[in-house]
Amino acid sequence: MKKILGITVLAAFIGGAAAIGGYKLFERNQTGSTITEKQNLYFANNPLKVSSAGTADFTQAAAAVAPGVVHIKTTYAAQSGGGRSSSPFDMMEDFFGGGGRQMQRQPRAASGSGVIISQDGYIVTNNHVVENAEKVEVVLTDRRKVEAKVIGRDPNTDLALIKVNATGLPVVKMGNSDNVQVGEWVLAVGFPLDLNTTVTAGIVSAKNRSIGIIGREQQGNEITEEEYREYQRTGKRPDRPANTSIESFIQTDAAINPGNSGGALVNASGELVGINSAIASQSGYNQGYGFAIPVNLARKIVDDFMKYGSVKRGYIGVNFVPLSGEEKPEGIKTNEISGLYVNDVVAGGGAAAAGIKSGDVIKKVDGVVINDSPDLQERVGRLNPGDKVKLTVLRDGALKDYTVTLKGEASVGLTAKNATGKGVEVSKLGATFAPATQAQKSKYGINSGVVVTSVTTGKAFDNIGVEKGLIITKVNGQPVNSVADVQKALPLGRNNMVSISGVGEQGSYNYSFPAQ
Repeated sequence: MKKILGITVLAAFIGGAAAIGGYKLFERNQTGSTITEKQNLYFANNPLKVSSAGTADFTQAAAAVAPGVVHIKTTYAAQSGGGRSSSPFDMMEDFFGGGGRQMQRQPRAASGSGVIISQDGYIVTNNHVVENAEKVEVVLTDRRKVEAKVIGRDPNTDLALIKVNATGLPVVKMGNSDNVQVGEWVLAVGFPLDLNTTVTAGIVSAKNRSIGIIGREQQGNEITEEEYREYQRTGKRPDRPANTSIESFIQTDAAINPGNSGGALVNASGELVGINSAIASQSGYNQGYGFAIPVNLARKIVDDFMKYGSVKRGYIGVNFVPLSGEEKPEGIKTNEISGLYVNDVVAGGGAAAAGIKSGDVIKKVDGVVINDSPDLQERVGRLNPGDKVKLTVLRDGALKDYTVTLKGEASVGLTAKNATGKGVEVSKLGATFAPATQAQKSKYGINSGVVVTSVTTGKAFDNIGVEKGLIITKVNGQPVNSVADVQKALPLGRNNMVSISGVGEQGSYNYSFPAQ
């Protein structure tokens, strides 16, 4: 009996030691793991003790989340002239009205928010919070100021991942944004208007909302009726880069103001369901609705940054038009009022290989009904090249399932540079450029042009107020249609001056400035 008992005790001891050793081994190896694995490990040992049952009481959720939301302060190179107000959220304000203010050049200093998602210092925020910043500083809950390194930025989703050199940080638990329901209580946590941690409450007003703010950065990607008729006549696809932006926001009426950018949208259980990104307001301050990027999309972007240093995005390889009960554009031959009408299939893409054809109507993705472009974009945006997605398509009155293997950027004519919203740099002007599309030229009635895709703070274009998105038609009097044309036209004009002409949403412009 004693022998059996001894063997039992010994076995229990060995089993316990093995379990502890395995856990320690896993803990040591977590540095290279995904954010999901880091979170699972952390919350297995630190369970979130928040209850959302009964009457609305957000004290537990606020207490659990607030320590993991940080203040991000950014500084920029010195520049001549005035700057914006103190928040990179102004980019969003201008789109929705901005109270009569005009968009100005990059600020010398700005602030936003971020969410700690791992103990070892990974923080998710908005791309527009840290874009072009010379220095990114994080103010932790204990008031420590720590300089952060930008791990990756994705303009297509307005997400960024930064990291601070610190350990043992409080972590906000990632939830499941697919489970978010309209009418559900949510909290917005961040640092609005340069205040300390601020928590506001509201409900989810809508899901899968597209407001055009990210896609606006990629002008000219929409297919016009004229181009579609020309495509039907000639079979030639319109000449333009693919629109790679993904907008499928969670809309909320929780009060969100400048400075909330990159902060947390959490449910009543204290779980992160979105990253606050934009506001809809006539004044630029809380007057309407806030928009947050779903955490399930953010999780994929973050994991890609940690694994590869960049986002690996898969593409179906179709152009489509969302259907509705309103009058359809010419050439759309269907009586359907819901789904996505495929007006073009990219040759060599995943959809073409699977058998999807122009004229098909996509009704479901992986069994989930879709009615608008955000329904499809966000789900596909979580996947990688090589992943498979099942599309349910209506053709000739019958539904049929097609399995599409997603392909990479090359399948839709993208390169690594234009996939991240960048063009080719011309250092003398302090900007990058990409050729204007035919749609852009038709829109403004011009025969030449290159689009300004980014502006370097403190350089020539920044100093004279030229902004991203404007189209340069001439440099030193010479028409330009490519970066090579710009460089060729740059031997200086009279008195060491450079002259440029162009157009934008506010009309035409002409500038003359000293060469740098």
